[in-house]
Amino acid sequence: MTGDEHATPGGTHRGRVVRGVLWALLPVAAAVGVYWYGRAHTPVYDTSLFGARFDDAQQLKSELGTALLGLALIQLLLALWLYGRLPGLGPAPRPVGPTHRLVGLAAFLLSLPIARHCLVAYGVQLTDARTALHSLSGCFLYGAFVAKVNVVRHRRLPGWALPVAGGALVLAIALLWYTAALWYLNGADAPGF
Repeated sequence: MTGDEHATPGGTHRGRVVRGVLWALLPVAAAVGVYWYGRAHTPVYDTSLFGARFDDAQQLKSELGTALLGLALIQLLLALWLYGRLPGLGPAPRPVGPTHRLVGLAAFLLSLPIARHCLVAYGVQLTDARTALHSLSGCFLYGAFVAKVNVVRHRRLPGWALPVAGGALVLAIALLWYTAALWYLNGADAPGF
């Protein structure tokens, strides 16, 4: 055996490195997969969202997107509480951890019909700055989700990895809300676009 291949309880050094690289590539693969599908797919503009089409679907998507942003902010506050970063609240009681996970699951599930409608009805469009930022943020969202799940599952990562992954997820949701829900609910206007 060479020095790089010495056996350890976790496998060979090279094997651990390969597994680490593969885990690191999963979020990239998720984001690129959503991007590829959105670019390769022919948009079907009359796609319904829970029976709503066209402007009604946009209204519903904006409302669902606002609820998603609310869940993301609750998720962020719960995470800050779990890690003792909310001044004056003291240590988080035991139910905060499971609540954090349930809110995260609810947010993920809520994002799916919104994303499906966006991808099927419009695909990934890069026609103007707002639309491009929205499309790319949507692709990034699912890469960030996979990254956060990876970080939670692999406890050997540095302490900063979880807040970065969680923050990226909240940021992606905020950008999606700003470039679509706020834009729509504000009469096709969002500051900066």
